[in-house]
Amino acid sequence: MLKKISLLVAAAVVLAGCGGGDGTTSAGTGTGAGDDSIVMGFSQVGAESGWRTANTKSVQESAKSAGVELKFSDAQQKQENQIKALRSFIQQKVDVIAFSPVVESGWDTVLKEAQNAKIPVILTDRAVDSKDTSLYKTFLGSDFVEEGKKAGQWLVEEYKDAKDPVNIVELQGTTGSAPANDRKAGFAEVIGADPKFKIIASQTGDFTRAKGKEVMEAFLKSNPDIDVLYAHNDDMGLGAIEAIEGAGKTPGTDIKIITVDAVKDGMQALADGKINYIVECSPLLGPQLMDLAKKVVKGEQVPPRVVTEETTFTQEQAKQALPSRQY
Repeated sequence: MLKKISLLVAAAVVLAGCGGGDGTTSAGTGTGAGDDSIVMGFSQVGAESGWRTANTKSVQESAKSAGVELKFSDAQQKQENQIKALRSFIQQKVDVIAFSPVVESGWDTVLKEAQNAKIPVILTDRAVDSKDTSLYKTFLGSDFVEEGKKAGQWLVEEYKDAKDPVNIVELQGTTGSAPANDRKAGFAEVIGADPKFKIIASQTGDFTRAKGKEVMEAFLKSNPDIDVLYAHNDDMGLGAIEAIEGAGKTPGTDIKIITVDAVKDGMQALADGKINYIVECSPLLGPQLMDLAKKVVKGEQVPPRVVTEETTFTQEQAKQALPSRQY
């Protein structure tokens, strides 16, 4: 009898060891079977903004809840780091790769390597410009062109009765990135119909608060008559507010400010009247990403494009939303 019990205990120990040492993989998809667990390699752009930090948290927490083992890599806003990470994931033979591309171009080679290794790829938040759409299964994220259009539409409505020229400066996101390209294009399309709207300066602020402040300081020195600032994210807009106040001007009054994201700091500035309008870009993509990952690993068909639902905020709407804001 004792011998039989010993054999059963030994078998239990062996089975427990199959699920993964840290317990993450053994959670699987909730069935309790180790073979059903998924290993995801995820390459993040970096930690350049409050939005990105919230996005990372959403992915990490959702992976844990879904029983997905996450191999996480921070590219620190460098494409070469991201390509190395993807190749490392391929070497490790993960089940699925997801990443937010630093820039749009230059991904075909490494994506073909993943395809040859039969590892499905999901794009999150940002797109790539590859003509071969078979290199990835789906793109989950916002419609950046539409975000730019929403920003432009508010501006057109705000100045519909103005007769004089409206001088605009633009803080672009990281050069070559999908949100920078598309938010610029959508905004330009809408305001381009009225010649009174003039973009007198446009420069990258790399999506960071520090760079936003630095570039805005330069804008203010070279362009004394600025009516509007359009910033491709809240963090650059918040940096620009510091520069505007440092120049003795009142943000939101002397210079109208439009930003994109709707993170808590941006929403607070909107509620305080320092920002005039924010177009939302939700970072909480984690739950949708995990659902898509499980489907593509099983070989199920998924839509080639999954757009997140988002809104816009005025000052009063920001005041109402802030108490329950998750990010």
